[in-house]
This record gives sequence, C-alpha cells and structure tokens, in this order.
Amino acid sequence: MSEKGVSFSTDIRVRYAETDGMKVVYHGNYLTYFEEARTNLFRNIGVVYFEIEKSGIYLVVTEAHVKYRRSAQYDEIIQVKASLNEEPSVKITIEYEITRKSDGEVLVTGQTSHAFTNALSGRPIRPPQEYMNIMQKYFLL
Repeated sequence: MSEKGVSFSTDIRVRYAETDGMKVVYHGNYLTYFEEARTNLFRNIGVVYFEIEKSGIYLVVTEAHVKYRRSAQYDEIIQVKASLNEEPSVKITIEYEITRKSDGEVLVTGQTSHAFTNALSGRPIRPPQEYMNIMQKYFLL
C-alpha cells in the first residue's frame, strides 16, 4: 500500500550570515529554510511559484509554526524535508522536518499554511484547477 502525499528534501549548508555570535542558526532563519524546501517541493511536482504569480495569483502564508529541538550550526549541512500530506483545498498545509545531514538528528519541525489570493485585491480565491490537478494526483490511490 502506498502512502498519500508527496515529499521533497533539500540540502542546505548553513552560512555564517545565518548564525548568531555563537555560530548557531538564528531562529528566524528556519522559516527561510522552510520556504526554500517548499519552493523546491512545488517545482519538483510541476508547480512553479513564479508561474503562479505571472497568472495574477499569490500563494500567501496564513499561518506558521516552528518547534525547535536542537540548533544547527555554522557550516553544517542540514536536510529540509517539505511534505504535502493533506489533500489541498482552499488551504494548503506543508509540513517540515529539518535534520542534521551527518547524523540524521531532528533539529526542527514545523508547518505552514497557505491560501491562494488575487494579486491585485489580496482577496482569497479558489485555487486554479491546473494546480489542483497536479497536487491532487498525489492523493489518489
């Protein structure tokens, strides 16, 4: 039996500028890592965010949650896994897990929720069917 949903992992080397004086990743930068992994997940399944924007639609963050377990440090390679585990509707929720690549230790987990909005008015809209078709195929068994 196969699982529903889709995941994609992105490796990131922690840059010096992303750390504090102790060479530990500043907590706000984990959201940037989430964004990079989310963008790569979408691109991997055929949803290019730039193309969504060109059609006059934004996919905005409506909620973000981060649980910090351990710190990543300067020059470590971390792996950021972004997963779409629930069938999208008017809201899309992405779950994340950041691990240290060298030993697989879980450093951070979290999730973000997103809504499609009209780029001009900022009002929520129904997701374009072409993108829903791409995402929904990962939930058919």
